[in-house]
Amino acid sequence: MPQHFLLSAQARTISLAKVLRMSDEEAYSALKTVRFTENKGEPFCPKCGCVAVYEFKARKIFKCKGCQSQFSITSGTIFASRKLHIRDILAAIAIFVNGAKGYSALQLSRDLDVQYKTAFVLAHKLREVLGKEQDKVRHLKGEIEVDGGYFGGYVKPANYKANRRDRRLAVNQNGKRECVVVMRERNGRTLPFISSEHDAIPTIEAIAAPGSTIYADDAKAYDVLHDKFLTKRINHDQCYSDGEACTNNAESFFSRMRRAEIGTHHHIAGPYLSAYADEMAWREDHRRVSNGEQYVALVGAVSRTPISRQWKGYWQRKAA
Repeated sequence: MPQHFLLSAQARTISLAKVLRMSDEEAYSALKTVRFTENKGEPFCPKCGCVAVYEFKARKIFKCKGCQSQFSITSGTIFASRKLHIRDILAAIAIFVNGAKGYSALQLSRDLDVQYKTAFVLAHKLREVLGKEQDKVRHLKGEIEVDGGYFGGYVKPANYKANRRDRRLAVNQNGKRECVVVMRERNGRTLPFISSEHDAIPTIEAIAAPGSTIYADDAKAYDVLHDKFLTKRINHDQCYSDGEACTNNAESFFSRMRRAEIGTHHHIAGPYLSAYADEMAWREDHRRVSNGEQYVALVGAVSRTPISRQWKGYWQRKAA
């Protein structure tokens, strides 16, 4: 039997120990190289783009000779106004990408020796970065699998069998569950969004390219897709796959999502469900990419992502 990719040496090209062994200067230099990669690692002004800058000797900040503005290595990025050391941020990114089924804020707070609030916001900033990376591809083509799954809460099964209810029925839900609809190219990208399966039809029609083949289950909401696409359906009451029609790739995404909810986070609140779905979609799309490549990609995406209007000052707004 061939070895699973995650068990191979090719999947392990960076370790947390390697990041933590960096000196402060090495960590700073590594982030500066990625942050200013368009100028071969040399700093330039994020406001006016001027490359004529000089660095203060007392503090690690720069000043632009053109517009006279001062900026740091994280100015204008999602980690602007940071308090954590650069090495701690790089370590957090390494920890985050190594969590195949996600990584809880509580565990991250213990690993970094920071408050839970700090770890919570840090993790959500990384999820926002991944969400923006996923949003760059808004059209899918070829063979596309579509399915819906419910997350965010359920009625705990009763102790005695006679008192148990079918938790799939709406009447037996606690009102907190939301539907995540996922579109997934076979051997391609994954795009999830929060919507009921019925309301998702216009989005599906907008994202799927003309001529695509849609694979879906026998839910009635997908019947209208036959008018615009070649649609192949599978009845899950009979089988999971008939040799051609199946939604196994979409179910693989839901499997990762459910394991993250049940085994890692234990609860995902509705307002943040979209962020967790984007994270799991990114993890699915990069499941055959080494952790070192994931780490470099995420560090690069962090340096390109602007200041978060949702998460910067999050706890201060909550307190107010």
